[in-house]
Amino acid sequence: MYMRIKKPAIFLLTCVLLIAMQSIVSAQGRGRGGGAAPGNRGMGGPPAGVGVDRGINTSSDRSGGRADTGRGIASERSNGRSDAGLDRARLQRENAQQANDELRSHPGMAARLHTNANDLRAGYQAALLTNPSLKFGQYVAATRLAAHLGQSFPNITRTAILAGLASGRSIGQTLQDLGLSKQQEKDAQKRAEREIKEAKRS
Repeated sequence: MYMRIKKPAIFLLTCVLLIAMQSIVSAQGRGRGGGAAPGNRGMGGPPAGVGVDRGINTSSDRSGGRADTGRGIASERSNGRSDAGLDRARLQRENAQQANDELRSHPGMAARLHTNANDLRAGYQAALLTNPSLKFGQYVAATRLAAHLGQSFPNITRTAILAGLASGRSIGQTLQDLGLSKQQEKDAQKRAEREIKEAKRS
């Protein structure tokens, strides 16, 4: 009698356990797939927007135009400083590239000017940080003028000439500001120009 009662009880307990386990597994499955779109439940893969759609070109679409608006007002909020910074960087890059091209086109120029290409290039790139509009020819001329005039006029240095150019003055005006007469300034520039032309022929 005891065995007859025990067997149905065991069977019933087993059924209850199976039903309980199935309920738990089903609940977990719903939890993991709760955010899936209809028809895609249980599907793996990255969430929407991951991969190619993460590129900056799609930022406007995915933000409803807010990204474009943010980029557009950056210049306004900085009073144009962001645009000015980009322009300065672009001008520096273009002028530096032109200097590299000129040094490659005239490999003997630096030596004829009593310097070397690396020093000219490095000095010019440093000067561009202060004055992105500075031309390579102006830098070379300032270098030669300082070499010629520095002993007689100690205040005429390459740094002083470059500072004058950065303030909007021409080389001639800067030399006169530093103490040369108009004739002295013209003679000094002619000498520097002649040396540079001869150096480029080498």
